[in-house]
Amino acid sequence: MPELDDTPAAVPPVTTVATTRRRGLRLTGLVAVGMLALSGCQGQVSNGYLPNAVSDSGVRVTNLWVGSWIAVLAVGAITWGLMLYAAIRFRKRRGDETLPVQLRYNVPVELLYTIIPVFMVAVFFYYTARDEAALTDTSKKPDVTISVVAKQWSWDFNYVDSNVHETGAHTELNGQEGARAKMPVLYLPVNKRVEFVLNSRDVIHSFWVPAFMTKLDIIPGKTNKLQIVPTETGTFQGKCAELCGAYHSQMLFMVKIVSQEEYDQQMSRLAELGQTGLIPVDASREKMEPADANKIPAPARTGSNN
Repeated sequence: MPELDDTPAAVPPVTTVATTRRRGLRLTGLVAVGMLALSGCQGQVSNGYLPNAVSDSGVRVTNLWVGSWIAVLAVGAITWGLMLYAAIRFRKRRGDETLPVQLRYNVPVELLYTIIPVFMVAVFFYYTARDEAALTDTSKKPDVTISVVAKQWSWDFNYVDSNVHETGAHTELNGQEGARAKMPVLYLPVNKRVEFVLNSRDVIHSFWVPAFMTKLDIIPGKTNKLQIVPTETGTFQGKCAELCGAYHSQMLFMVKIVSQEEYDQQMSRLAELGQTGLIPVDASREKMEPADANKIPAPARTGSNN
């Protein structure tokens, strides 16, 4: 329908001082929320706001994370810069009613927009695959071997070299004092290569110590292995990272990274408590495949605690 002569012209929106003030307050609020969220992070800008890494794998993960963010921010700065340049350089000017030159395609630009993303994905893939291979490599000889058995909803730890064990029972965190102290504790010697042999008695679990920045699923009937070198002494939280049932959130354990002397003292203490021998790993709900059963250290396979 043709526009009538007496149709009133569209009135441009009027930006008032109140509108500008509201926008300013909104922007200030967003900045404040962002600063508050960042203040809750444990890390610093130098490590990408990740927790402080206390293992060799954590350092590798941190370096990959920070490097990825540097690359992404650089690409973002270039992209936004080009967008702002185009918006300012080719904006419509007052009194200029001519149309710019219309182009259907630009072969060099289209090639550029294809090659650069493919190159970026290839670089990200290379570094991710390289670090993943290093994180899952278990070819080096460990100084300590620990058989970790996950169960609903706690953990058993077999210290294979010392022939002692720590068994855990589900501890309900009901807010009462001392409840957390009942959780099983995993002792590790600092600066020693520890191999974790991971098995499950029932359902899928996941062995995760956030400070290590590495986790690995524990699958019924299979054996997974993970090697870690703890690099800093202290007490850290461990947990299951796979939804495993009603009390998944309470499937927790503590990790104490100590000196070799303290580690040896703890092994002697477990022996004095009568926790000698190893708990059988193959006493589980799922039947172990022979190939996976052979990955379990022989003393822990059927147990030496009988």
